[in-house]
Amino acid sequence: MALTDMEEPEGADARATKRNATLLLCLTVICGMSPWFATGAAILDIARERQIGPVMQAMLSSAVQAGFVAGALGVAVTGIADRIDPRRVLAVSALLNAALTLTLLVLPPGSPASVLLRFLAGMGFAGIYPVGMKIMVGWGLRDRGYLVGLLVGALTMGSALPHLVSYLGGTDWRVVIAATGIASLLAALMALFLRLGPHHARARGFDIRAIRLIWTDRNIRAATGGYLGHMWELYAFWSWIGAFAAASYAKRLPDAEAAALAALTAFCAIALGALCCVPAGRMADRWGKSRIAATALILSGTAGLLSAASFGGEVWLVAGLLLLWGAAIIPDSAQFSALIADHAPPHLAGSLMALQTALGFALTILTVQITPVVAAAIGWQATFLLLVLGPGFGIAALRTARSGGADQ
Repeated sequence: MALTDMEEPEGADARATKRNATLLLCLTVICGMSPWFATGAAILDIARERQIGPVMQAMLSSAVQAGFVAGALGVAVTGIADRIDPRRVLAVSALLNAALTLTLLVLPPGSPASVLLRFLAGMGFAGIYPVGMKIMVGWGLRDRGYLVGLLVGALTMGSALPHLVSYLGGTDWRVVIAATGIASLLAALMALFLRLGPHHARARGFDIRAIRLIWTDRNIRAATGGYLGHMWELYAFWSWIGAFAAASYAKRLPDAEAAALAALTAFCAIALGALCCVPAGRMADRWGKSRIAATALILSGTAGLLSAASFGGEVWLVAGLLLLWGAAIIPDSAQFSALIADHAPPHLAGSLMALQTALGFALTILTVQITPVVAAAIGWQATFLLLVLGPGFGIAALRTARSGGADQ
């Protein structure tokens, strides 16, 4: 779906302004979010050189999740993006993340200091993703499902970039770290040229009353439950798809060839998900957000089952199923946030979305951390099979709202 297809205000100049502004924002988020999986994409080379075990490998990724939770809550409670121009918040966050990422070249991954750097980078991402979301929704009202889909697609593409760099750079972890750090620096520069839309408004800080609605409002509870099921599988898949694919391919290919192909598979799988976010957002605006989210969960769960069952099989089959899983695993993400906005009281919507995000990413701290540890004990096939529990839970949660006739 082309950017020119977005629902826009009348006038060629207004349409061009909106198109250019949202495109620049997407490019900024792509570059700014690229360091998120920098260590995950290069973990095989890091583990070989630094001789680190699965627990430390996991900490390099889960520390980012923990930092993001702390940062997101901090942004919500303090309302910093309201008191300061959000474009400046995004620029400073991307600049700090560039410095933190490039410092890994001096303090190599595997040390306690590197884990701290990843945690601080996670806090920095809270000034990019949620703030970028706020800027994006300022550019539309009735097409917000589509706009949020664009932003989540940009986030997803940024998450995929380290795997592409890993493939092109021969899996040298220093190349991945350097490239993503430079990309974040570029994001900081682009953020200075962002524009705010006509519907940009100040969001309230976190309101403690929002916690009650998470449990008492059926539609908000269903959207939150669906989001938690979605997050159970998403970041574990994104963090460890390269390791899963490499272990599977190694049963039929030499180790070096398997590692290179795994990096390419990881990039393509995550990037496909980014592309699917855009049409999913358009369909959600037309046919209902919970309906599209539930469909994505069904497709994702099915692809997960088939991917796990095919482990160690023909390389083309495993790769194809992982691509299908990657395409289906992310398009529902934007719709869970949009559902909260649809059903929440206007003065609590910002707090509820912040709380939903914090709960989801808090869950990923557990899933990202334990995935390689569990894999070391029971194998990658059985471990990835456990990820399918997430879509099952999410579908069950959404049914509680749809059974009541609420489908936005």
